[in-house]
Amino acid sequence: MLPRRIRALSRTYSRHRRSFASASSPIHSLLYVEHRSGDIDAGSLSALTAASQLGGKVTGLVVGRPGDVDSIVEKVKNLEGITGVLHSSSEAYTNNLAETITLLLASILERSEYTHVVSSHSSNSKNIIPRLSGVLDIPAVSDVMSVSHSPSDNTTTFTRPIYAGNAIATIKAPASLHTKIFTVRSTAFAKAPSSPHSSAKPSDVPTTHLETIIAKSDRPELGTAARVVSGGRALKNAVTFKETLNPLADALGAAVGASRAAVDAGYADNSLQVGQTGKVVAPELYVAIGISGAIQHLAGMKDSKLIVAINKDADAPIFQVADVGLVADLYEAVPELVKKLQK
Repeated sequence: MLPRRIRALSRTYSRHRRSFASASSPIHSLLYVEHRSGDIDAGSLSALTAASQLGGKVTGLVVGRPGDVDSIVEKVKNLEGITGVLHSSSEAYTNNLAETITLLLASILERSEYTHVVSSHSSNSKNIIPRLSGVLDIPAVSDVMSVSHSPSDNTTTFTRPIYAGNAIATIKAPASLHTKIFTVRSTAFAKAPSSPHSSAKPSDVPTTHLETIIAKSDRPELGTAARVVSGGRALKNAVTFKETLNPLADALGAAVGASRAAVDAGYADNSLQVGQTGKVVAPELYVAIGISGAIQHLAGMKDSKLIVAINKDADAPIFQVADVGLVADLYEAVPELVKKLQK
């Protein structure tokens, strides 16, 4: 059973929604802005671009612990397409727990007439947005690749991948759905360039944050890197994975990724997983080493500009999408490639 406060918010929002359902509301989007270490996440910049394509106003929402919010608010104000900023700071927001953020979003929507709620399709938002959808009892659309709004009938149309990216679904949200909630695939939208405040604090949240583990690396961030080197199950173990991939990634200035099989086998951290259940990447160069090319993996990298595959199995599915394929033993080919690059 839902907690009493959430049930009350759901009932209040339902009454609010019905009172405006028949009205042709001007577009006003609420963008949930994610940030880390004093910088706005790249995915939120792409989400802003998507929100701007709807037309109308875009208000950014910045949430965080005291001391972190003010600098982010100033950066958000300078983003092209932002027309206003809401912010809320509290120690309870330190770890971005879905339970606290959901209560804040539901509280804002209860008192406002936002037509759209937008966020990036990040790990954090994939935890928050479905909860918000359930609390407010309204549908949400995830991993959106395009969005448009028709003023004539006040409907919003989305496209999103289905069947591991092998088909694209077109979804139309009717005018009767006053608030549309969706998350945005960051690689499908360009990052927005740089160019009344509200505060709410959660209470009685039955969740305690235990620990946040952040993998640190001097390499580019996997989700936004221009070059990615990924390894699969053929790399045998975690030591071989690092010894084989890291020199090549260093030579190329690339981020390191992994297939789900490699992650499940313990070769790499799950933050490096590329695929349908991991991160979706679209770099300029994607090098797949010892990856067979399961459909789940292809869904996360097939939009890469140049795909290079190294695999000793000439019939591996990865060669069907690769622009350049090398049928060879990776333990011989990769060191030789590193030598060539270092000359």
